[in-house]
Amino acid sequence: MTLDELVRAQRASRGFGHKTDIAGMLSSLGSALPGGARDLDQAVAVGDDCAAIADGGGYLLFAIEGMVSDFIRTMPWFAGYSAVMVNISDVCAMGGRPLAVVDAIWSQGVDDAAEVFKGMAAAASRYGVPIVGGHSNARADQAQLAVAILGRATRLLSSFAARPGQRLLMAVDLRGAFVEPYPYWNASTEAPAQRLRGDLEILPALAEDGLCAAAKDISMAGTLGTALMLLECSGVGAVIDLARIPAPPGVDPQRWLSAFPSFGFLLAVDEQDVEAVGARFRARGIACADIGAIDATRTVRVERHGERAVLWDFASDAFIVPRGTAPLTA
Repeated sequence: MTLDELVRAQRASRGFGHKTDIAGMLSSLGSALPGGARDLDQAVAVGDDCAAIADGGGYLLFAIEGMVSDFIRTMPWFAGYSAVMVNISDVCAMGGRPLAVVDAIWSQGVDDAAEVFKGMAAAASRYGVPIVGGHSNARADQAQLAVAILGRATRLLSSFAARPGQRLLMAVDLRGAFVEPYPYWNASTEAPAQRLRGDLEILPALAEDGLCAAAKDISMAGTLGTALMLLECSGVGAVIDLARIPAPPGVDPQRWLSAFPSFGFLLAVDEQDVEAVGARFRARGIACADIGAIDATRTVRVERHGERAVLWDFASDAFIVPRGTAPLTA
């Protein structure tokens, strides 16, 4: 696959599609508010992994994730597990520590929800994050699941804090395998619980030590889609070297770029701090590499062995930020 073909495939992917829908959703919400789009400019702009609410000397973090119905139908246990796990990642991506989760589940009968609950309970136990309440409807016409989380941060990491001149780092746990035939890279369900809990401390420690101010967890949009969200919110561009992206041996590069890892983050880091940040992840057996340079172009280019292609130009196309919305720095 040429680099141009790879870029076209990424832009046409389901993960990119889910994220580009966000701009339309936010535009609809803004038009329904009395003050229009400006009412979306709250204390922390829409686009971060969590809402951050100033609370004394720190922040309360609040996020929610929904699972698509085909995932719940075909893999109910893993869907329940993932719903808790991805919320925990959102809190960590903001420099926080998770406190508790609640759920809302719809099913066709009580028994239909049992495997989902087992998966949620397994994740809550392994990560040490309790399920403290929720809502259920066992008389629905199809399975649906949403899980919300509350966390706390002393110092924020944000999608709005990347700056020109910084390096783009990717940290990912490669000690896993794909959950076939899906794009989910599972490095969690078989890992020791104490290791998983220890890994959660890396991001808040980086924030509190002043080594990083901008981060985002790698989501269903994959590595490149997540990079676009981070860069667009910060009003910057980048050149990303695909050859530097850490990857498991033998995995198809296109599939890996679209993968949703159970532990994967992108971070914007000052050049003098790159080695110190990478060492924090590598000390825990997590791969971390410098994959590109952040600049002021508002265009994202990818390169590979001398080839170069434009992935996205924010000046002409929104990715997740609606036109006319001015992002605020968190």
